Amino acid sequence: MLITNIIEIIKEGNSGYINSCIFENIDISGASSLESASKNQISFLENNNKIKDSLNITKASLIITSDNKEIMTFLKNKRISSVIVSNPRIAFAEILNEIKVNLKIKPGINKSADIDKSSTIGKNCYIGSNVFIGEKTKIGNNNFIFPGTVILQEVEIGDNNFIYPNCVIHPNTIIKDNCVINSSTVVGSEGFGFIPNKGKWVKMPQTGGVILNSQVEIGTNCCIDRPVVGNTVIGEGTKIDNLVQIGHGVQIGNHCVFAAQVGIAGGAIIGDGVILAGQVGINNRVKVGNNVVASSKCGIIADVKDGAVVSGFPSIPNKSWLRSISIFKKLPELAKKLRQLDNK
Repeated sequence: MLITNIIEIIKEGNSGYINSCIFENIDISGASSLESASKNQISFLENNNKIKDSLNITKASLIITSDNKEIMTFLKNKRISSVIVSNPRIAFAEILNEIKVNLKIKPGINKSADIDKSSTIGKNCYIGSNVFIGEKTKIGNNNFIFPGTVILQEVEIGDNNFIYPNCVIHPNTIIKDNCVINSSTVVGSEGFGFIPNKGKWVKMPQTGGVILNSQVEIGTNCCIDRPVVGNTVIGEGTKIDNLVQIGHGVQIGNHCVFAAQVGIAGGAIIGDGVILAGQVGINNRVKVGNNVVASSKCGIIADVKDGAVVSGFPSIPNKSWLRSISIFKKLPELAKKLRQLDNK
């Protein structure tokens, strides 16, 4: 793809095009980091990026960067073509979508796939080897279902979804459009519901379902449980990293982001735009407001208001947590002084 074509794509995108400088309108065939890039490759650099020193060694033919005079002057002196935007990361993502090597998979149903006669498959779908599709399941158009995946009965799948190898989709699951489910993830697994009775546990049947709204992406080895009744719901545009557990009946809003090893207990309600860093835990039936940010290993055991930034266990406002941590480091010294006072 020629540099001029890349610039046109960026202009039409969402990164906030500002300006560009082309020294040679060559073909860009790949992308790489600044350190590893070679000729005919594109890379990017943000204004506050700590790897500015990599500009001295880069061999990239085109760099997407922010409106920084120092960087722009350096690139001009090295005669490296550049595109200036408000958000280089978004521009780079948009270009990667254009130049990445797409999966060369033709639509079709592999002979080894086991598909119940009562199920329906839409147009232009790929159904890989050893896929199982149960009774009365409806699959829309342009879906890619990779080898070893099991889709049980009465599942509804919309259009343009990717379900990667060895996933399991349980009954009463609805997957809408443009979703990605990565390998070995289980959607609609049985919720963890047991009732204590005379020193034993009575199993509560989990008869509900799961709804994944459009543009949801789920990482590898995640579990999304179904509830006793009703649905566990993942809101539109939400992105979930690997090894995440979402309990039965959880309601998650739109455009949330959850990092690896997040665990959400049953019945919790998560608002829109919530960011949960790695290993955050949320207690059952807790309500987390819109646009909340929880830092790594945070334990949320009570409701959190809209827009809060929380840290620690149990979670407290981030600023209070930072002050507490600074004091915590001094506790041995403070304890020593207290003992000295007691001895006087």
